[in-house]
Amino acid sequence: MSLPETLERPTRLPFTPEIEARTAPIYAKLKAQIPSVEWQLFAPEIDAINRLKRERNAIVLAHNYQTPEIFHGVADIVGDSLALAREAAKSDADVIVLAGVHFMAETAKLVNPEKTVLMPDMEAGCSLASSITAQDVRDLKAKYPGVPVVTYVNTSAAVKAESDICCTSGNVIKVIESLGVPRVLCIPDEYLAHYVATKTDVEILTWKGKCEVHQEFTGEDIQTFRDNMDSVVVVAHPECPPDVIAASDFAGSTAEMIDYVRTEKPPHVLLLTECSMSSNIAAELPEVNFVKSCGLCPHMKRITLGKIRRSLETMQPVVEVDPDVAARARAAVERMLAVA
Repeated sequence: MSLPETLERPTRLPFTPEIEARTAPIYAKLKAQIPSVEWQLFAPEIDAINRLKRERNAIVLAHNYQTPEIFHGVADIVGDSLALAREAAKSDADVIVLAGVHFMAETAKLVNPEKTVLMPDMEAGCSLASSITAQDVRDLKAKYPGVPVVTYVNTSAAVKAESDICCTSGNVIKVIESLGVPRVLCIPDEYLAHYVATKTDVEILTWKGKCEVHQEFTGEDIQTFRDNMDSVVVVAHPECPPDVIAASDFAGSTAEMIDYVRTEKPPHVLLLTECSMSSNIAAELPEVNFVKSCGLCPHMKRITLGKIRRSLETMQPVVEVDPDVAARARAAVERMLAVA
């Protein structure tokens, strides 16, 4: 049986002296993260992708959870899901390649409807986005009539379309409090909603969704690290369970976590989030020791350099959103952008 088209193994490219020279400035930043034997596989892909971007007038958007060779090697815009969509809208590129997961590609399409959005692997999903459907949101609205629905951007366009306004983990409190109401539905992440409830007087109703990476961390894990390294600074994402947030030194969105480490530069830091984020920050902060106790997102890891190259070569797969769904989902995203 042949593999699905998006998973076919791209042809291996040769590592030549010319490619080595052209990619040397990139590798200088990544030597501590990528062994030279691996770089000989990555460099030809990076070189080819950067050439294809020029030919297609394309940009690559890479989430913070992408691996270093993608994040530092071919990405034009990096950040969390909101930053990717927002910055892409400012670009004059004709083509956007989303190195992330599917809901991010949909969001990029929502705010860039005239541009071609490519998703290197359409199977790159998200456990949190899969935890709720548009019908689930309609049922919640029927159960809580008149209560505004604030939906995390980590959801499908269909779910966003049933919502009043979207949010990110970084702007959720500002978005909720901008509504001026006594209670809201903050969906679908149960742990993010619990975190928000500790930061606002607004009553928070939620859903039972969780991120399969962040939900695995525990307060006991943190104590074990502190017992062995009392100077370690623990930084957690609010998608983590409440006991993890309580035991951490700082909690915030991916962007806020990165800003915290860049500003504070703790000698030893434990980032409780997806593993690649530690590697990506470590490439620019060699003086910080990143203690690795993180989780791998299997969906993010479906995106590879080879798939990005193949996507640019074939201009497939293209992300499309039903026009009616897109119009309603776009409104929810734009309301968020107006607030945040």
